[in-house]
This record gives sequence, C-alpha cells and structure tokens, in this order.
Amino acid sequence: MTPLSSRFRHHVTHTRLFRHPGIAVVAVSGGADSVALLDLLHALAPELGLALVVAHADHGIQPESGSVAQTVRHLAEQYGLPFELGELQLGSAATETVARRARYAWLGEVRRRYTARYVVTAHHRDDQVETIVLRLLRGSAPAGLAGIPARRRGGLVRPLLPFTKLELAAHVATRGFTVHDDPANRDPRHLRSWVRTVLLPLAAGRLGARVGDDVLRAGRAAALERRAWDRALEHLPELELRVEPHGFDVARGGLARYDDALSVALLRAAARRVGLVLGIRPARRLLTLSQRQSGRRLSLGGEWGAEVAFDRLRVSCAVAHAADDVVATAERGSAVFGEFHVEWMPEAAPAHLPRSDWTTWIAGANWEVRPPRAGDRLVPLGGIGRRPLRRMLMEARVPRSQRPGYPVLARGETILWVPGICRSAAGLPRPGTPAVRVDVTRHSESQTDRRA
Repeated sequence: MTPLSSRFRHHVTHTRLFRHPGIAVVAVSGGADSVALLDLLHALAPELGLALVVAHADHGIQPESGSVAQTVRHLAEQYGLPFELGELQLGSAATETVARRARYAWLGEVRRRYTARYVVTAHHRDDQVETIVLRLLRGSAPAGLAGIPARRRGGLVRPLLPFTKLELAAHVATRGFTVHDDPANRDPRHLRSWVRTVLLPLAAGRLGARVGDDVLRAGRAAALERRAWDRALEHLPELELRVEPHGFDVARGGLARYDDALSVALLRAAARRVGLVLGIRPARRLLTLSQRQSGRRLSLGGEWGAEVAFDRLRVSCAVAHAADDVVATAERGSAVFGEFHVEWMPEAAPAHLPRSDWTTWIAGANWEVRPPRAGDRLVPLGGIGRRPLRRMLMEARVPRSQRPGYPVLARGETILWVPGICRSAAGLPRPGTPAVRVDVTRHSESQTDRRA
C-alpha cells in the first residue's frame, strides 16, 4: 500500500484544503490521531507555505492531563514549533459538549492572537461515521447527515477525514512517537463512545464490515443535496440574498413568492452559509416572522436573532463590536468604530459637499465619532429646521438593531455628519480652504451571494 504520507500529500494538494499560505494552528490532544496530523502536516508545511503553531487544550478533566500537556510541549520543541497551552480547568464533571465548546473557543482565541489563517484538527474517517450515526439518532434533518465538512468558516480545516484511526495509529507507531490513550474514548457513558464501542460493532456484526462504508455513502448523498440547495440560492435573483460576516438578509417580497416548504429550505441553506444551523421548526418561525410588520424580532437561540427591517428579513449573530468613541488626536489617522472603519487626513475642501455620502470634509479640529444619543438633532445641509436623528435613521432604513451602534460625527453637542445619511450645515469648510477629510466604511460590508 502507498505510504500514508504520500496519500496525505495527494489528498491535501488535490483538494486544495490550504489554498493560501499563512499561519496554521494545529490542535494536538496528544492522542495518536493529532500526533499523526502534526507529523504529516509538518513534513508538508514548507510546500504549502504554512507556519505551524502547536495548540494543546488541557480540559482539566482527567488527573493526568498535566503530564499529557508536557508530552505535547516536548513534541512541539522537537519540531521547533511554537507551543500554546490552554488550561481550561473544566473539572471532572464536564460533559463532552462543554469540553468541545470550551476547546474551540480557546482555539479561536489562539488563532486571533497569531492572526492565523487556519485552525487544523485531526478528525478522521471513523469520526465521520460516528458523527453521521449520532446525528441520525438525534433526529437531524438531511443536511445534517452530510457529516463533518473538510473546511468550515473561521479557517477550520480537517485534512484527515479520508483516513482511518488504524492507519493513523500505525503511522505514529512506525515513527516511534509517544501518544496518550484517553480512557474517555472507550467509556460508554459518553454517547459518542457508546456509538463507537457498542452500537457500531453490533451493526458490523449483523451487517458486515461494510457498515461504515454504507454510512459514509449516505453522508455523501446528503452532502450532495446540501450543495444543491446552496447552488439554488444563486439562481433566485428575486430572493436578493446578501451575506455578511455575521449574518444574511433576503428580500421579503421574493421570499413570499415561494411555496412555504421551498422558503424553509432556502432559509436553511442561507443560514448554513453564515455558520448557523437552522432547524426546520426555527426556519418555519423565521418564515412567519417575514410576513409581519417591520421592527418585529425573533430569537433563534444562542447569539442568533432575526428581525424584519422594512422590506428585508435579517438574520444576524450578536457579535460584540466595541463602539468606543473615536477622538482625532492627530491630523491624520484611522480607527475602528464598531463595525465601521474611520479614516481622516488633511485635504483642501472641494467646491461642493454632497449631502449624503460616506466621505465628507470638516473645518477645524476637536471632533469625534460617537454613537447616537437620546434627543440628537441636526440641521441638514440645504434643509430647514432641526431634524431628529432617530427619525433620519429610520427613514434611511437602518435596521433597528444597528441604530445604537451607528456612527455620528460631532463636535460637542453639534452633529456635523451622519455617514451615508446626512451632512449637517454645521462645520462646513469654505471651498479650497484647509480641512479634514473623513472617510467611513463598513468593514463588514455586504457581499451578494458570497460563498461561506
């Protein structure tokens, strides 16, 4: 048989799992699977342009977890790689679900700290079989039976899915590595371990060794159906799907044209593009929400929610974006205000200032960018009277959930500009005189039909 290293190289390069060079955080538990992953990927890293970081999460569940962490640290040192240890201190009562969520949250922190492009995990063929069976037992919809994807949002990559646990164990044995055998993997009190050690052997004893292949074949069929629904989104222009980093929105009118069953399937497909697993019942509630008046909201569980915003149905994740006030302390600079990027520089004022644009010029210094405040009013450029900012945001169709974090450029209590909505008559520079040019962009700008 062709060596595992050769088959791994062919799989990774053929499927282009690592499409761009960059830093890759490799999750290493100390078990045979993750140790094999590190060894195989380290050999291929120069060819792929990857700089590896070894990350070990010590859940604090098993009493010997500290010694396992030291073994992984030593392995990283052997390869000359940076090592990150996450001491999660979950305690012996922690469930599989709690441990998994804590581990991935910590891996995400490591990824952000290193500005890494990828997080790589050692899920393999046996894990895929177990996952599909587990989802079937839990009543997953067909899309869930597609199993574990090789690539996910957030840079998550799983390059070992075609390979069995036995192959990976044989590889590390040949290489002479010390590995940790976690007893929890054989404890039938854990549901996944019960599927692994009890249910699948029983099925294999009754149906034969092909049972794993049959489960995977069903998973591939489900994955094909899921891809088909994803492609269908691109052939429905009346849906006007817009995908953002933390959500999506669709045209309510376009959605209303479809049969309810089709609408539910499309909403679930759109949700998958942004990493939201939307069940059939929540999708039906979402469809009902789309038929209600603007301003109505619906919780979808966790940090996800939906709202009717004028003629759009919006689904978004309440990701915390600190909208700290931006105070210009130099003649040029840039800053982040929530989901917006602010940049300013000295530049002579033009002959004409547009009333509604994402760029303006102001005279003088001592200005700031802040969120809206109760009672805010401004005199629009070329207008008459002081208009309430709350009303202007509504007329500009800014969704209610986005209004508290919308940028307002002000000097003291005087509003100079509301980006993209209205330039006030205050702080206007004379044409050709020295001024400050200010540009505001939304750094999570919508991208139509972007693939997740």
